[in-house]
Parts: sequence; C-alpha cells; structure tokens
Amino acid sequence: MSSVLMTRKDSIVDQLEQLHQRIARRAYELFRGRDGWGDSFGDWLSAERELVWKPAVELREQDGTFTVVAALPGVAAKDITVDITPQDVVIQAASDHRHTEDKGHIHRCEFRAGQVFRSLPFPKAVDATKAKAGYQNGMLNITVPIAPDARAEQVGVTTA
Repeated sequence: MSSVLMTRKDSIVDQLEQLHQRIARRAYELFRGRDGWGDSFGDWLSAERELVWKPAVELREQDGTFTVVAALPGVAAKDITVDITPQDVVIQAASDHRHTEDKGHIHRCEFRAGQVFRSLPFPKAVDATKAKAGYQNGMLNITVPIAPDARAEQVGVTTA
C-alpha cells in the first residue's frame, strides 16, 4: 500500500473558499459568454462539473474508528493529499487524462481530468494526530480514531 501525504489543519474553511471562488469565476465566464442571458444556476453547476471531480466515498464507523474509503482510479498516490481536522477530512488530487493521435481515433471517452476535491464532515470529533492514509488499487483508505471525549457513553435512566 502506498502512503499518501496527510496534513493536519485547524479548519477547511480556506480550502472551501478557494474552491468556491474558482467555481464562481468560471460560472461568471460562462454567463458572460452568453451576454448575460440564460441560466446562472446552470452556469454554476456547469462550472462545478468542469472544474471539480467528486469521487465516490464511504464513511464507516467501527470500534471507535472512522474509515473513509474513496475511489480514485487512475490517480497516482503522489498526486493525492489529505487534509484532516478534528471535524472534517478533505481529499484532493490531480487527475490527468490525455489522448494521443498515434493510439487511434477516440469515439467515446468518459474519463475525467481536473481537480479531485471531496470534503466530508465526521459525525463525531476525531483525533486527527492519529490519522493514517494509504492508497492501493485506486482506493484511498483513511483511518482515524474517534476522539476520546466524543465517544458516546451509555447512561442509565432512573424512574421516580
């Protein structure tokens, strides 16, 4: 299993704001390209699809640990970064897919190129200092223990 660059952060707000600004700029370009006519919401969705690829993910809790699995086929481990806070995880990567004329005529291609960006909130606070990430066969696996003070305790109920 390949290791993946993981960075502990206090907040993911800056990353979300940067992505929001990139999408807003592209949506505005699309809007201006039609001289201001049309569907501005549709422009936003088109810009988002054009700039960002959101991989399929699974978030599982078991035995005091969260496991996040993300499908990143065709992405090299060196191109993946994981930022983790006590509340969230952000997965980013560069995805590149190119065609060359010497390999034949392309009739259909559904591969995506661009920035992979996926943020997930954890249902409970985690101990980000103990998070681990690995990548194998196109699957990113992140494990992080739930913070001790966030674990639920069963409380007995008394009746009067």
